[in-house]
Amino acid sequence: MTEKSHTDSLDPRACADLAERLLSWFARHARRLLWRHGRTPYRVWVAVVMLQQTRVETVLPYYERFLARFSTVESLAEASLEEVLKVWEGLGYYARARNLHAAARQIVSANDGQLPDTFEELLPLPGVGRYTAGAVASIAFGRDVAAVDGNVRRVLCRVFAIREDVTRSATRRKLETLATSLLPPGRAGDFNEALMELGAVVCPPRAPRCDRCPLRDFCRARAQGEPETLPVRPSRRRVPHYEAAAAVTARADGRVLVAQRRADDMLGGLWEFPGGKREEGETLPECLAREMREELDVEVEVGESLVVVEHAYSHFRLTLHVFRCRLLAGEPRCLECADFRWATLAELDRLPMSVADRRIAQVLSEAGV
Repeated sequence: MTEKSHTDSLDPRACADLAERLLSWFARHARRLLWRHGRTPYRVWVAVVMLQQTRVETVLPYYERFLARFSTVESLAEASLEEVLKVWEGLGYYARARNLHAAARQIVSANDGQLPDTFEELLPLPGVGRYTAGAVASIAFGRDVAAVDGNVRRVLCRVFAIREDVTRSATRRKLETLATSLLPPGRAGDFNEALMELGAVVCPPRAPRCDRCPLRDFCRARAQGEPETLPVRPSRRRVPHYEAAAAVTARADGRVLVAQRRADDMLGGLWEFPGGKREEGETLPECLAREMREELDVEVEVGESLVVVEHAYSHFRLTLHVFRCRLLAGEPRCLECADFRWATLAELDRLPMSVADRRIAQVLSEAGV
């Protein structure tokens, strides 16, 4: 692009050329993905939500399984949240599943099962932000609206050498305005998908494949010899590490005590072996005894260590120490949980759990409790 065709005054002819090159590349190189065939608005919406913060390769088996179980918005709305979370289990960012379920029920009850077809009407749905609304409106309904995700931000920052902090709201608004100005009328959906595809397979965060990029002649960051320096982000903070303890408390009949996390908690709606984070100055057994009192109003004797599970979440790392426990006093009741139950090993298999808790359940299954 010429120097004067910057983000504030884009040359329409240069923009049209950029769009055409990108769309021609996409027509030849687009990956054959499940959601690009037999499209319906519902299938597009599910794919867009699943792909938030998650790689395509990870999403593919989950998407196929989810659509096999919930093939329509009506079947999703009719299911229980527990069923939805179980099918979603392992994909992470579970608020996405809870919001999909809530939005499906809203669509069925208030919109006769029809997904809204404009950006403005999609925005009020649970879990739908500007990116999701733009992606669904453009890809599923052909609306001329931008869809700016992390891949798109990275491509735009590099092509136009935008050196402002991409995490700031002002920069994100600027990028959305820029993306909108580049849209080829009537082909916004293809253009949005092409930009996302380019960011995913040709212009990743590290080692961009500039020699394969259809926009290499337009790219200012490439011309300046430093594409990997963009987009600009603040320095990463050190990821905190926590230690926690969890209880495997079994009755004489072999059933194990599990609790359901409250809907507004992290991993809300999932089932877990009760416990929590160790506080300063506590031993792990002291931590677990306190957590069992606070969560379920029971006294337990903390016994032998069963397993230690290491797990990394998006914003912290966790070392979970799991202990066998014996109920000493009290009958469980929910103080800081949504529900509890005494579950058999077979029942544990059917409950939606986090990756860490599923590992504990597997250890119990292998040991026969």
